[in-house]
Amino acid sequence: MQIQQRILQFVTRANWVILAGATVVGIAVAPLDFAFGILSGGLIVTVNFYLLARTLQRALTPPHLASHNAVIAKYYLRFLASAFVIFLLIAGGVVNPLGLVIGLSVVVVSIILATIREVKKIIFKEAV
Repeated sequence: MQIQQRILQFVTRANWVILAGATVVGIAVAPLDFAFGILSGGLIVTVNFYLLARTLQRALTPPHLASHNAVIAKYYLRFLASAFVIFLLIAGGVVNPLGLVIGLSVVVVSIILATIREVKKIIFKEAV
């Protein structure tokens, strides 16, 4: 399996695991609006990551190559929709903003973990 596929699969799975773990910890140690912020932010960013991966995969797979303008338009539509949802959650007082930021960091943590995992594989492969 290629390194890109391994990283994508790891990040996709790790997103859900980290989101579930962070939400459970949030429920256990923080007020409900904080935990709901973690859950909401994590869902927003995980769904966005999935949709971006799907858009890019469809756009770059022959024979249905999409124009870069279509990819960029979809990206900005998702960005605006996410910004609107985040605005509604914060303005409505439904979530704690700090919990939301923690939830929105789920994909970043997954990508960092995937990078560390792949770098470890490369280093230990060369050491042998």
